Amino acid sequence: MMSEPRFIEVAELAEIPVNERIFLEIDEMQIVLINLAGELFAVGDVCTHDDGPAGDGELDGYELICPRHGARFDIRSGKATRAPAFTDIPYYPVKIEAGKVFIQNFS
Repeated sequence: MMSEPRFIEVAELAEIPVNERIFLEIDEMQIVLINLAGELFAVGDVCTHDDGPAGDGELDGYELICPRHGARFDIRSGKATRAPAFTDIPYYPVKIEAGKVFIQNFS
């Protein structure tokens, strides 16, 4: 029998204004939590092209653009959508309960 996914509280919803983002470190993983038009997404703050941070890159719709070489990742899934990255970045499901933000922890 599979156990229920484990979610951990990471922030208050009020800490992440619409169209802003916050950076988190959970179990030594760098994560960016993005509020895009009121919808929350959490992905790894890493570009799989060069292992550098990607979380402060611009957003083009649901695509996060790595600020160094232009690789793109879909924040809804972590999927790499444009070279030079071909490997997906980590994606973490998000839920909101009573004004608190939780992300799924896989460790």
